Amino acid sequence: MKSFDYIIIGTGSAGSVLANRLSANPEHRVLVLEAGRRDDTWKVQMPAALTYNLMDDKYNWYYQTEPQEHMNNRRCYWPRGKVWGGGSSLNAMVYVRGHAEDYNRWQQQGAEGWSYADVLPYFRRSETFELGSDSYRGDNGPLKVTRGKIKNPLYEAFIRAGQQAGYPYTEDMNGYQQEGVGWMDMTIFQGQRWSTAKGYLRPALTRPNLRAETGALVTRILFEGQRAVGVEYRQNGQTVQVKAQKEVILSGGAINSPQLLMLSGIGPADELKKHGIEVVADLPGVGQNLQDHLEIYVQQACTQPITLFKATKLHNMAMMGAQWFLTHTGWCATAHLEAGGFVRRNNEVEHPDIQFHFLPGLVNDHGRDQGDTHAFQVHVGPMRPVSKGFLALKSANPDDHPIIQPNYLESEQDRIEMRDSVKITRDIFAQKAFDLFRGEEIRPGSSCTTDKDIDAFVREKADSAYHPCGTCKMGTDPMSVVDSQAKVHGVAGLRVVDASIMPSIVSGNLNGPTVMMAEKCADHILGNELLAPSSVPVFDWRKDTPSYQG
Repeated sequence: MKSFDYIIIGTGSAGSVLANRLSANPEHRVLVLEAGRRDDTWKVQMPAALTYNLMDDKYNWYYQTEPQEHMNNRRCYWPRGKVWGGGSSLNAMVYVRGHAEDYNRWQQQGAEGWSYADVLPYFRRSETFELGSDSYRGDNGPLKVTRGKIKNPLYEAFIRAGQQAGYPYTEDMNGYQQEGVGWMDMTIFQGQRWSTAKGYLRPALTRPNLRAETGALVTRILFEGQRAVGVEYRQNGQTVQVKAQKEVILSGGAINSPQLLMLSGIGPADELKKHGIEVVADLPGVGQNLQDHLEIYVQQACTQPITLFKATKLHNMAMMGAQWFLTHTGWCATAHLEAGGFVRRNNEVEHPDIQFHFLPGLVNDHGRDQGDTHAFQVHVGPMRPVSKGFLALKSANPDDHPIIQPNYLESEQDRIEMRDSVKITRDIFAQKAFDLFRGEEIRPGSSCTTDKDIDAFVREKADSAYHPCGTCKMGTDPMSVVDSQAKVHGVAGLRVVDASIMPSIVSGNLNGPTVMMAEKCADHILGNELLAPSSVPVFDWRKDTPSYQG
């Protein structure tokens, strides 16, 4: 049995960060195990090619949910990264931190030391922002964060229309003021995807004390009594066991992490016994508290030929592709979600609860349908859903995908918020700024007029925004799985560091927050002094007068 100090399971948004930070000390022998492949295909590195990997089981786990009772019994598709970089190599490269109050809520939910003041320094440490540093943004971190380079007038129209509809403009939704419409940040650098594999893992691979394995499916964590001492994995048809002298760190994500915990004997005792799994620690919260963002596409025909539809023509696609391969510039150098925003549905809401991603084109069915006309759309949905689900083992076979039950739209409040999301988007698209571009509404369409119509549209067309989290939540209550330093309750030598430990979902995309969590947990693991808390102010709509731009 080979021996390492730290064994990290997964090379995703958290695992790659940990591989880099833990191996920075040459005395630490670090092994990182990835069930998938390396990220050395152009389809990962070209930003505009993201839909190829979303539907390719070579690079993702290709999960499906259980039929959703409140969504016409549809099974929802959940792509998750099975490649170096994990979800950061499959996602749409939108960099969003969430709202300050998300992290203050974590603190209130039992995640001591995870308030906004505590986590902001780790966001800054992780990032190099192309517009420079300030009290909110970093300029010396491994994660490259940039703004869009495509000057499509539809982006400007969306931002102006949002202001005309009564929402503020924000210069930086990851800085002082999340609330409003504005330009999105992206994990793209010099025309290429900047995943955690690119920013953290690859630069560390030159270190002799770091070893990275691919095609290594971890089947169980090994224990001696209540202490994790290593892992067992399959690779090239062989079963391999490796020992961890210090810690095993599970960074498999919101699906793989709870699944592996349960396969290893950590989880709800009755469920484990049902599958013939010996119980190491009875933790009923493993797999519970599953949360995700649900979103809907509102689509409008465009009267001018300036959308992504022209990129679907083979001759244009060939020229755009050639430009990217030669210079890493042009339409293939972006995911095209360059404008967006966060708004409050009404003044009873404390901080933004609706998010927009604006796309100057038409996309359906996870990118398999690029549409047949010039059009634009908004991906819109509520940020803090009430409905929660669970994840459970289908069997004790590691090759069997687990049962995924998000319980979408189970709560009436979630149905109201989805309905309001559609109404708000329609109002923005109806503003004067879109007069030069607005054609007929494609989806939901002019026949969709009543609340009942909108609810039916949502049930039929809403889908995951690919943000599952919470299944190994951090806290102190009986349903928590890890403590505030990501140590698994009831055992020693084992931590979980990824989006699964979020006590509750944050208001935005999850990649940036997961990177931050790994940065902070690296300090916990290494016993470093934590970065000093920040005391910067945050926009409060009750006190601050929003700045509008006409």
